[in-house]
Amino acid sequence: MAVAKKDQERIAYAWMYGVQARKDGKERVVPKYWHEYADAWQQGFDGTPLVGTDKPKRVSDAMEAEVDEAGVSKS
Repeated sequence: MAVAKKDQERIAYAWMYGVQARKDGKERVVPKYWHEYADAWQQGFDGTPLVGTDKPKRVSDAMEAEVDEAGVSKS
């Protein structure tokens, strides 16, 4: 099912606000503003990946070597 771009953005924002609510120690109660996107809000609160998104990619060993402590410290 295709979802309009604005709806995708609102779903992503609802998910992010759910994540932030958990971090802030709030209850798992969807605010009135997000009721239309309650599923996404609750997925964010529960730490569930947003539906339709890829899993985060692992940082490669080469990248880790590039940004190790010596690579980012001032000379």
